[in-house]
Parts: sequence; structure tokens; C-alpha cells
Amino acid sequence: MATMKNIPLILMGCGGVGRQLLQHIVSCRSLHAKLGIHLRVVGVCDSKSLVVASDVLSNELNDNFLSEVFRVKVDGSSLLTLGGLGECQVFKNSELKEKVIDVASVMGKSTGLAVVDCSASSETVGVLTRVVDLGCCIVLANKKPLTSTMEDYYKLVSHPRLIRHESTVGAGLPVIASLNRILLSGDPIHRIIGSLSGTLGYVMSEVEDGKPLSQVVRAAKSLGYTEPDPRDDLSGMDVARKALILARLLGRRINMDSIKIESLYPEEMGPNVMSVEDFLSTGILLLDNDIQERVRKASLNGNVLRYVCMIEGSRCEVGIQELPKNSALGRLRGSDNVLEIFSRCYSEQPLVIQGAGAGNDTTAAGVLADILDIQDLFP
Repeated sequence: MATMKNIPLILMGCGGVGRQLLQHIVSCRSLHAKLGIHLRVVGVCDSKSLVVASDVLSNELNDNFLSEVFRVKVDGSSLLTLGGLGECQVFKNSELKEKVIDVASVMGKSTGLAVVDCSASSETVGVLTRVVDLGCCIVLANKKPLTSTMEDYYKLVSHPRLIRHESTVGAGLPVIASLNRILLSGDPIHRIIGSLSGTLGYVMSEVEDGKPLSQVVRAAKSLGYTEPDPRDDLSGMDVARKALILARLLGRRINMDSIKIESLYPEEMGPNVMSVEDFLSTGILLLDNDIQERVRKASLNGNVLRYVCMIEGSRCEVGIQELPKNSALGRLRGSDNVLEIFSRCYSEQPLVIQGAGAGNDTTAAGVLADILDIQDLFP
């Protein structure tokens, strides 16, 4: 039997996706062992604290401990409330980032280390740019590091073999990999158009059925489809981040302010003006008629409304578009994601990538697949 290949990793972020990833890692032990691979979790951190194995070169956080982390984080508690921290080192707040960098400098060039960012924080980019320099691999579900400055972006992607970020766009769907393959083959991509928010996909297809926007958004919130404040989804910012990642992947040197973003609510209903409660009880009712009218007009032309991101030439925009009922985007129902890619090879009929594009489970599965995809970089 060949020796087992170890992939040491540190997880940043134990929210929905991060804790689901830990559960996947534990439940896939026998599958990975059959493939001769062992994922060795040496550290886990949330926003307040970092827990690291006592000796990162030889020890790991065991599966009982990882399952305990999962339970604690499901309850919304801090990692500091964990029992059995005796055999680990714990670092808080200010020491946290420095310690991750310390571990990276010890392991990066020797055993190798994957730094996995499943947070939703804009604070991790500093750590990530440092650990890449130290020879570590980075795997991202967090979109914010890649939507920071162009300078940070170039630092992160300067060693393409060391970074995987499939789960930043379309959860577990093979969006980034497919685009990279097309680009590497020299096939120029003319246009990308996609529905990349499960939440807004659901909202648009329900509104199309004649339901008022206000009712649909309230239902989506109670089903857990939206952020705690649905305006985080309705603002289009999440889609804009995904659009920026795709545009940069295609070689556009742009920042967030180059993207035209249509918000589904006006500024006077924004979070700094109106509470969530007021928005959902009264504000959103004022938006019903306008959307209803737009749906009606589109259907007279045989079209439907979709909230999409569109990248074509130097244009990069995010908002509601009228699209043919019979296109891949027009046929989209529910919370699926779909991306249409037009290139020289895919000119008449686009390459279409479609499937569940949201959910902690699918996103975490995408992250796990990314970690296994870099296995050849480990001794």
C-alpha cells in the first residue's frame, strides 16, 4: 500500500459553509483513505479566536474535536466555549492573524499548507496575500479577497497553481474551472450572462407567476433563502462581487465602481434609513406595482425578467434584463444558478452551466473538491 498523502489545512470561518466543510471532511474519511489521502486539520478560527494543534508539524485536531466545533458553531457560540482545549493552543483577536502567518511560515515550504477561507470577511485578504508568498495554497469560498484592490487580486492569483476559488461563484458548480479551460485553449470569450443569486432567481420566478414582490421576499426570508436583512440580496452587491470575479478572470482590470449595479430598492429604503422590520412591513409594499408592471410589459414581448450579470466587451453590469422565455435563463425556475458563456467555439449555442448555486452544503462540497484538486502540490 502506498503511503498516505497528508494535506494539512487551516480553516478560517466557521459559519454555515465552514462548519459544513468540517462535517464533510469527517464523513469522507474512509473515501479519502481509499484514495490514499488524509486531510489533516491543524487549525480552525472564527472571527474572535484561533485554535491550533499543539504541534502543527505532527499533530492535528481530531475528528471528535472537529465534530464538537460543528456543534458549538451551530449553536452560534464562540470557539472559546469548546471543551478539551487542553491539548491545543488558543489565540485571541490581535494575535490571531500573526499566528496563522507563523504556522504558514513553518509549514508552507516543508509539509505544505492549505489555508481555507470560508468566512464572509473583508479582513482575511492581508493574511492570504502573506501566506501565498510563504508557499501555501489558498482555497476560497469567501468572495471579498478577490474583489479587493487589483493589487491584492494580482498577489492572490500570481501563482495560479496555488489558488482555487470555485465556490466563490455558483457554489459547487464548475464555473471557474470551465472558464479557465476555455481561456487556456485560446478561445476568446465574447460574452457571459448569468443568474448568479439563488435568492434573486427565486424572487424573479415567483414574481413572474403574478405574486407581489413584497409577499415573495417575505416568503423567501422565512424559507431561509435570504440574508437576515433581505436588502443584502436585493441590493445586487453579492451578484456584483461574483461579476467582478468573473470579469477579472477574463482579464478586465476593473474595480467594483466600474460595475453598473441596479438595486431593487431605492436609497431612501436603505439600511441606514429604514429598519428591516419597517422595510418588510411597509417599504417593500411601495415597490410591488412597478415590478408588476415591468413583468407585464416583458410578457407582452414574449419575454421574462431575470436578475442577471452581463459581461460583454468593456461592459459589466448587474440588474434586471428582459430575456427570451425559451433561453436557458428564461427557462430558469426556483433558486438554481445558470451561466451562459459565448465564445468563438460556443457562438450560436452558448456553453450553459446550471444547477443549485446556493446552500451551505453544496458550497462546502465545492470547497472540499478544491482542496483535493491541489493534492499534487503536497509531498
